[in-house]
Amino acid sequence: MTLYLEWLRHGETELGGGLRGSLDDALTAAGWQQMQAAVAQAGDWQRIVSSPLQRCSRFAEQLAARLELPFEHCADLRELHFGEWEGLHPRDLMLTQADELGRFWADPYAFTPPGAEPLRAFSQRIDAALQGLYEAYAGERLLVVSHAGVMRLLLARARGLAPAALLQVVVGYAERVRLDYHPERGLTELPA
Repeated sequence: MTLYLEWLRHGETELGGGLRGSLDDALTAAGWQQMQAAVAQAGDWQRIVSSPLQRCSRFAEQLAARLELPFEHCADLRELHFGEWEGLHPRDLMLTQADELGRFWADPYAFTPPGAEPLRAFSQRIDAALQGLYEAYAGERLLVVSHAGVMRLLLARARGLAPAALLQVVVGYAERVRLDYHPERGLTELPA
């Protein structure tokens, strides 16, 4: 049996772009509008699952209530923790840690920012979340509200990219993508 997942990235946040990671920023008014526009044509979801960070969960909870769908948080779907780089923008890091940033962009599995969650641990956490969702809801259609890093990881796998190419995957604010998941076949990206 397959699990049908539609992923929605959060919208613009109050403290702007950069490496937000574990920071619990709220959405801006524009961020709320971006997300509302993204789900203007709701899918045939049977439940909504969200990262616990408010930039995802507040919108997800509101949408679930409006659509009268079951809702739950999944702590393992939170964004990568960037350690000492949390809250910094890459343009600022270019001024002080350009070599380290370049190494991270070139291969995030080979270089971990100071104090950050290693990409292998992040990947294992996301795998565990995906497997947990499969075990609980195989055969259902879920909307999962999460983060760019989570979606990049899954899309890179579905597209057959090398792990080092993870950061080449672009996921915009309030972007929706569809993936099927089966433990034996892995992830398959579906047309939007």
